[in-house]
Amino acid sequence: MLKMTNIKKVFRTEVVETHALRDFSLHVKEGDFVAVTGPSGSGKTTFLNVAGLLETFDEGDYLLDGQSVKGMSDNQLARMRNEKIGFIFQSFNLLPDLNLFDNVDVPLRYRGFNAKERKERIVQALETVGLGSRMKHLPAQLSGGQQQRVAIARALAGEPRFLLADEPTGNLDSAMAQSVLELLEDINKAGTTIIMVTHDPILAKRAGRNVFVRDGQVTEVTKEAELDELVQKTAQVGG
Repeated sequence: MLKMTNIKKVFRTEVVETHALRDFSLHVKEGDFVAVTGPSGSGKTTFLNVAGLLETFDEGDYLLDGQSVKGMSDNQLARMRNEKIGFIFQSFNLLPDLNLFDNVDVPLRYRGFNAKERKERIVQALETVGLGSRMKHLPAQLSGGQQQRVAIARALAGEPRFLLADEPTGNLDSAMAQSVLELLEDINKAGTTIIMVTHDPILAKRAGRNVFVRDGQVTEVTKEAELDELVQKTAQVGG
C-alpha cells in the first residue's frame, strides 16, 4: 500500500540545511491503522506531506499502491493524490459559507464526477459519519466533533485507498476525541488504511501499529511499554 525506503528530505536556505527526513523507511500494508508519534520537529509533518504527495523528496523511493512516485510530474502527482488519498486535518478546513453537502461536494467536483454520482457519494459519506440528517446545516451550527466528522466524510466521499489524519482530535475535548477515534476505527475495520499523526499516547495505543519518529527517522514500536518510554522521552525534550 505505502512503502518508503531510505527517504531523504532536506530543506535549504542560503545559510542552513535542515535534514527533515534521513533514511526514513516505512511499510504500511493494506488495512493497517498506524499511529505516528514523536516530538515536535522530529519530521512527522514532513513525512505526512511526502506521503500525501504534497512535497517531493531528495533521495530514496516511495511506492504508493505499488507505483513509484519518483519523477512524476505535478499533474501526475495531483491525479494520484486526488484518486488515492484522503486528508483529515486538525483544523477541519471546512468552508464556513457552504452547508455540509456542499463542503463534501467540493473535492468531488475537482474529480469530475457527474451530479448524480456526487450526490450518491455525499449522502453515503455523511450517513457513514452519522450526519445524514444534517447535510443542509452550516459548519457553525455543529460542534467541533461533528465538524471533524464532516471533514472525515469529505475525505471518504472520494473513496481513497488510505486516509492521512494529522492530529484529527487535536482541537477536540476528550469525549469528542473518543467519538472521532471510534469512527476512524470503524472506517479502518471496513477496509480503509489509516495513518494518523498524534501527540496523544492514549489515542496512539488504540491504533493497530505504532511508529515513533525522531530526528527524521522512524522506529517501530512493538510493545506498549516501549511506547510509554518513548512518550516520556518526548515529554522530557519538550515534545
